[in-house]
Amino acid sequence: MKTDPISSHTHTFGQDRKRPGEIRTLIVVILTAVTMAVEIAAGLTYGSMALLADGLHMASHALALSISMFAYVYARRHARDERFSFGTGKVNSLAGFTGAILLALFALVMVWESVERLIFPVTIQFNQALIVAVLGLIVNGVSVFILGHEEEHDQHHDHDHAHSHGHKHDHNLRAAYFHVLADALTSVLAIAALLAGKYFGLFWLDPVMGVVGAILVSRWSLGLLVTTARVLLDHQGPQQLREEIRNAIETENIQITDLHLWQIGPGIYSLALTITTTNPHPPDHYRHQLPKHPGLVHTTIEVTPPNNC
Repeated sequence: MKTDPISSHTHTFGQDRKRPGEIRTLIVVILTAVTMAVEIAAGLTYGSMALLADGLHMASHALALSISMFAYVYARRHARDERFSFGTGKVNSLAGFTGAILLALFALVMVWESVERLIFPVTIQFNQALIVAVLGLIVNGVSVFILGHEEEHDQHHDHDHAHSHGHKHDHNLRAAYFHVLADALTSVLAIAALLAGKYFGLFWLDPVMGVVGAILVSRWSLGLLVTTARVLLDHQGPQQLREEIRNAIETENIQITDLHLWQIGPGIYSLALTITTTNPHPPDHYRHQLPKHPGLVHTTIEVTPPNNC
């Protein structure tokens, strides 16, 4: 049996460098925190419940965005910590998973408040509420632009496309993006409902829009939960990449009897192979035959004769 020789090498895989999403997330955290502080101060000063409520709402998202920011810093500062077997790449997915749970809770609160207002309508100060909603839309619109996250074409895109790489795998950035997008969506729906209520007397539209927004936010949350959970539970990597590996290695006399490919960070994978052959070569011989995939950063290869299979 032949295996990789033991060598001293790091398992940082670039996690010790600042990711593009870190600076953008920090800017959005500051922007959200400043807006939150201004709205709460104005609400207390002028006795505006609308401003105060929106300020407290912004506080919840500032907390969620701060978790994303903390994850970036923690992953970078602990990238060389030997207690992490394959580096700190999964901190990114853990933060994304946490953000998805917070999104789901946010959706539940939206539904609860909307149903409560349908059953017990309240008097709406339309002009004041419109000012708050427009202010929120501007702030969150700027935040969405700053984060600039490119969405996947479908829920399984990351897992079925072998060459997807980089920011599409940044689950932490995706969670932060969804939080500001949820806020922007809430503001758009609120503005539409307030205008309809002010000019057409459709007061019921405001809580109904809240339920519609909650449904959309729930869909985003579910998709992010599924994607991040697969990474955290070491779900097998992209099928296309696994097929490329088999096609590159297997011949009539060489068989891959065990293949494990799993994501260890944003867009990066670890590979463990067991190769059975009647004419064994050193592991490096097979490593050089692997497809030149930018995300394949760590490989362990075991070579065995047929009777050891």
